[in-house]
Parts: sequence; C-alpha cells; structure tokens
Amino acid sequence: MMERADSVQKLYTRMRLWEFPDQYVIEPTDGSSGSSLAVSRMDGSMKLIDEVPECNSLRVPKIFTIFGVVGMLRLLAGSYLMVITERECVGSYLGHPIFKISSMKVFPCDISLKSTPAEQKKTEMEFFGLLNVAEKTSGLFFSYETNLTLSAQRLNDLGDESRLLPLWRQAEPRFLWNNYMLEVLIDNKLDPYLLPVVQGSFHHFQAAIGKDIIDITLIARRCTRRNGTRMWRRGADPDGYVANFVETEQIMQFNGYTASFVQVRGSIPLLWQQIVDLTYKPKFELLKLEESMQPRVLERHILDLRKKYGAVLAVDLVNKHGGEGRLCEKFGSTMQHVASDEVRYLHFDFHHVCGHIHFDRLSILYDQISDFLERNGYLLLNEKGEKMKEQLGVVRTNCIDCLDRTNVTQSMIGRNMLEYQLRRLGVFGAEETISSHPNLDENFKILWANHGDDISVQYSGTPALKGDFVRCGHRTIQGIIKDGVNALLRYYLNNFCDGTKQDAIDLLQGHYIVSVSRDTAAASQKGGLEAIASFPLALGLVLTGFLFATMSLRQVRYDFRHFFFSLMWASISVGIAAFVRANGRVFCNRPRLHKPRG
Repeated sequence: MMERADSVQKLYTRMRLWEFPDQYVIEPTDGSSGSSLAVSRMDGSMKLIDEVPECNSLRVPKIFTIFGVVGMLRLLAGSYLMVITERECVGSYLGHPIFKISSMKVFPCDISLKSTPAEQKKTEMEFFGLLNVAEKTSGLFFSYETNLTLSAQRLNDLGDESRLLPLWRQAEPRFLWNNYMLEVLIDNKLDPYLLPVVQGSFHHFQAAIGKDIIDITLIARRCTRRNGTRMWRRGADPDGYVANFVETEQIMQFNGYTASFVQVRGSIPLLWQQIVDLTYKPKFELLKLEESMQPRVLERHILDLRKKYGAVLAVDLVNKHGGEGRLCEKFGSTMQHVASDEVRYLHFDFHHVCGHIHFDRLSILYDQISDFLERNGYLLLNEKGEKMKEQLGVVRTNCIDCLDRTNVTQSMIGRNMLEYQLRRLGVFGAEETISSHPNLDENFKILWANHGDDISVQYSGTPALKGDFVRCGHRTIQGIIKDGVNALLRYYLNNFCDGTKQDAIDLLQGHYIVSVSRDTAAASQKGGLEAIASFPLALGLVLTGFLFATMSLRQVRYDFRHFFFSLMWASISVGIAAFVRANGRVFCNRPRLHKPRG
C-alpha cells in the first residue's frame, strides 16, 4: 500500500556540482539519465542542459559532490543556491532509507552585486551573513523515496492518484522545512531536483523480547508556520498557528504488523509574548490590544487540530500560580468556548504534583487521560498493509516552552501506548510492562531522551532539562547539575544570540520577504539607543569603574581625597548598570526583520 509507483520520476540521490566562472552546473551521477541543471551566477536563472560544458584549461572549475538541492533564496541583488554536501543514513521509515543532513553549503549567484550601490551591497552582505547562520541549522532529515512529512496513517490514506505525484507535491506544507526555498525550482519544473526536507528528530532501535524482534522508531516533525527561537516565538499568531508546534510519531513494527501513535505539542494558543530584557525570567504578557481576538485565535487552532487529527485532548502542564498561572487561567477559560465531547481541556500542575524529582506521579495524569487514549487508539496495519485500527484523536501537550515537562509527559504516554499495542499483538501478557524487559526499557528511555534533546536544541539552543528522568527513569545529581548549566546557557543564548538566529529562520522560511526599497531605506535610518547599545561595552565600563573604585579605595589611607574618587567611580558603575537594567530589552540581541512589539 505504501510503496511508490515505479512510474514516478525518481529524485537524484548523488550529483556533481561544477563551479564555472559564469554558472554552476549540477550533474546527476547516480546512474540517472536525466539532464544537468545550469544555474546562472549572474541572476540565479535556471535551465536544463544535455551535457556539462567543456572546461577551460586556464581555469579548472571546482567540483563538489552533493546529495540534494535544498532550494534557492532571492535577496536584494543576488540569488543563493543551498545544497546538501554531507549526509548520514540514520535508519528507515516504513522500509525506506532516511538521511540526516550533516552539512549544507550556500553558493552565491551574485555577480550582479558588483554594479549595485554601496548601501544596497552592505545590506545584501548583512542578509548573506544570516544565510551563514542558516547553514548550521540542526535536525534536518530527508528521504529520496518516501514522504517523510506524513504520518503512517496519512500515508496509508493517500489515494492512488496522490501516490503518483512527485514527493514535493504529496508533502504536508506545514512540515516542509524548505517549502519557500523550493518555489524557484517548482517554477522551473525541476521535479527530480525537488527534495523535501523536514526539521525535527529521527531515532530508532531494535530490541528482542524472547524470540521476537520489535523495531521502534520515533519521528518529530516541526511546523514551519510559526517557527523560531524560544523567546522570540511564543504563543499563537492571529491565524491560530502556534510556536514550537511539533508532531511526534511513535512507530512499532513486529512480524509484519505496523502500529503508529501520534502526539502533538505546541505553545499556549493565545496571543502572548515573553520578551528578553536581561532578567532571568522575563514576564509573560498577554497582548491587550488583541484581547477580543483571543477566543477566535484559539478556535482557529483547535479547528485546525480537529481537521487534521480528530478528537483533541489539550493537556496543560503549566503552574497554577505566578506569571504561568495567568496564562493557565486564560487558556482554561477560553477553552470553555470550544469544549465539547470531542474537545477536552485538562490542567495538570506538573511542578506542584511532581516537584523536581517525583515524576513517577505522572501516573495520576495517565489515570485521567487513559479513557481518551483507549477510545481514540492508534493506527494498526496487518502484514498485508490493511488497516485493522486507526487513530481517531490526539493528545496536545504543552508547558511554557513545550520542551522539558512536555517531553517527560509525552514519553510516559508513549510508553503506555506501546505496552497497550504489544498486549494487543500478544507479545506482552496482561500485566507485562516495558520495565520488565531491561534492554527494551533502556533503549526506549534513550530514544525519548534523544528526541527531547533534539527538539529542545532547535527551539532553545540547549538539550532538554529533566532529561535524566527520561533517560534513566529517575532524577540524578549529575542531571540536576547539568540542568543548572543548561538553564544558564539558555539565558545567554536567548539574550545575546537568538535575535540573529530568528532573523535567519524568518529569511529562510519566507516569513520575511526581502524588498529593495524597504531594506535599503531601513539600513540608512538606523539610529537611536538601539544603534549604539552594546552589552559587552556596558559590562566593560561597569567592571572598569569598579576596578578604579577599588584601586582608589586602597589609596585612602595615604590620601583621604581618594575616598571621593572611589565614590565617583562606584557611582558611575552603578549608574551604567542601572541604565542597562532599565533598558534591558535594547541591550539584548533582538530580531531586526520582524521587530517585537515591546
């Protein structure tokens, strides 16, 4: 059922990129008989050619081996071709090899840049710097043979006509990471070069249960509609798309049977923000101007989930008190407008019930949601690929970041559902659990811990907190220390790095379309405090002031006038520190393309 028809044109799996002075030529080298692709270095225009041009003996072209074209991005004056230069096979999805992108490279088509005005050239170079950041994007996966953007259930439901379409046309747009960058290739009808890429996570393992071998795969698919970094993408947009929305699919294969169970996570679906301001925990702000829109935003989000997954159980893990409490109260009260037999909201104060070490108390939560899970089930296919059972609903889990508490909770749900599936197939007895099989237990914990780390790195810059519980089954001293280090690292990245990273994401995903008139004008109008604010400089001045104050204080016993110099230097340092604190948002690394509202 899931095999692609032989008549579908195959994607090229290995190519040679020739770098000529006037063009790049991409030549298939995987045995395919297709045409080569010529890309002009002047304007990025593309055309198919029958053979690679002859080399000029005076200038031998550079040659690169590449494994896929990610896409093309047009900036102010030039176009930029992004390709895969290294890949790693990480396993298979329903029998098809899956690859992880190990390295990407950007090839500029910007010869015309030489004749552009200096101001425009300067702005172009700033944008090009963002592409260098984008080259280091983590967690990108692809397949030449199967549609990685669709869950097993949706793949199984594809009609015969859809199976005959090229992979990019079958793809779910919200999980297609290079959707925007493929547009130029789509316009040029370059199907064999159109490689769909997904951002997320892919891990699998095999384990023996007696004489039986089971294969477990865990896939995460990140939504591109409101993606970005932890502090600069919070809550929902007016269309109901939420930050850090991730579809997680757990697949179990055994003796020809395939079982798939899907969960989702995503930020609280209201209009809210949490803008960095140098404090450790910036305050949560519900956007007052859009207060009347909050119910509509949530309705759109839930309606979208209902259309794609069926029944919805929203499990909210945030605290009942403080800043989180205000969001929790608003989420709960707004959910009452959409609650029905098919849409449930459940609040579970994770920190209050489980504290920082008693995560086994999540069994209390499972008791409250087990009826929903049993009723809505999972996908089960027999040896012939026939559907014996299907998943009719989804659990939507959130905490504030949808990383740490969420991953612990989702792994607990995934564990229980796997046990449920193994009992259904007769592998487990009525009372048998994963914990009674040490090898399966250890691999399952590692699988979910690695999955949580991947998603966390993409959103926050660090591995997940509380990962030691998922990995080991209990909290450890090393895990608590590691969490402290990662929390500090998150603070640094969120305050001083993520604004630039957010700009790179917005540029790559087409959330920000470059405009010559707007961007050149904006570059020439930079000014005010934001143009000169530098946290390293301010910190240097504060430390220098305190150093001089200390030196002066040590001279007081020889000359009392130094006491007043000491006071002066100390006052300057305190004054600068207070000024930076009062204008904390300006001294952080902020996005420049989509400026925040605060």
